[in-house]
Amino acid sequence: METPKNTKPYALITGASSGIGRDLAFVYAKNGYNLILVARRLENLQETKDNIELKFNSIVIPIKLDLSKPESANTLFLEITNLNLNIETLVNNAGFGISGKFLDIEIERETEMITLNIITLTRLTKLFAKKMLETEGGKIVNIASTAAFQPLPTFSSYSGTKAYVLYFTESIAQEYKNTNLNFTVVCPGPTKSEFMETANVKKVKFFNMPTSMQVAEFTYKSSQKNKTVAIHGFLNNLMSFLLRFFPRKINASLASKFIE
Repeated sequence: METPKNTKPYALITGASSGIGRDLAFVYAKNGYNLILVARRLENLQETKDNIELKFNSIVIPIKLDLSKPESANTLFLEITNLNLNIETLVNNAGFGISGKFLDIEIERETEMITLNIITLTRLTKLFAKKMLETEGGKIVNIASTAAFQPLPTFSSYSGTKAYVLYFTESIAQEYKNTNLNFTVVCPGPTKSEFMETANVKKVKFFNMPTSMQVAEFTYKSSQKNKTVAIHGFLNNLMSFLLRFFPRKINASLASKFIE
């Protein structure tokens, strides 16, 4: 498949059909990037493509793919390799959460979440980082969550996956600090998006939730500044700092009071 070319770098954004991922597409296009957008809902990707191409002189390539499947990372990497494109920025945004007591959650759905949030993210990071290292370098942005900083009852597996993303990204950022690779992990708190509906959360007792566009703009700026860990919002930064001084059992108890 022959793709159109211009001199702009390419950003690959996963989970780009809605929410933070969709807004990331607009932010990167506004800042001079061509885009490869990946998600399950092709009609949403096509709408985003049409809107971006009307506003910006960017190439947008939509790819329909379910990244919760075990071999999806290899499939995506091969498809992009066949397009003969170099990815300057990879944003591993795709992910979802499941709420409920651990024994009440279906293991099949939970396994899909762990595959998407951890395995696919890790594989994509390895595949594209290796290629970036061999060429002109690049940036990899992994979207975690403030849930990474504390145990989160009724979100036990989800918070575990985001803790992995946080520590994984911090570790490899240190390993490759003297190379042409840059790794950033972004930790937003509760955000106005489809996430809560997908996770079946009835109510979040959290004030002043940001929009997905605010988080997307923060993500782009943090990556451009080569930050390793970027926590969105003053209160989230403060809470993640203060949690270090409380026993973990108390942290879990406090966290359970914010979500229903």
